[in-house]
Amino acid sequence: MAQKMTDEEWRAFVSHGTRTGKLSTVRADGSPHVTPIWFVLDGDEVVFNTGASSVKGRNLARDGRVALCVDVDQPPYDFVVLRGRARISEDLAELRHWAGRIGARYMGEERAKEFGERNGVPGELLVRVTIEKVLAEKGVAE
Repeated sequence: MAQKMTDEEWRAFVSHGTRTGKLSTVRADGSPHVTPIWFVLDGDEVVFNTGASSVKGRNLARDGRVALCVDVDQPPYDFVVLRGRARISEDLAELRHWAGRIGARYMGEERAKEFGERNGVPGELLVRVTIEKVLAEKGVAE
């Protein structure tokens, strides 16, 4: 039987290794758009970057509502869903900093600077999602 994760447990879960998130945004017609993302937690916020002209970038500029799902797709099946509202920044110094931190998580510290420089450029957006609701369960199949 599934058990709820504690605040400490879900934070550790979503931050573990290189787990990606599946981000859901709202299209102009109201339908959902889901895409995988690299991200990091910063306190009570999820931080990621995306292209301003991407579908998710355009969706977020118009409607900041998001949901992010992080899961383990093997028994006993654990998952966390975070819901909130996104704020967008185009500040290049801030974008470069966070793109580097995200790159370090997913590609290793030795490549952090490379990813910061690659993704901290005009046309990219820094997205911060303030977490408003958490659904976190472990051992779904137990």
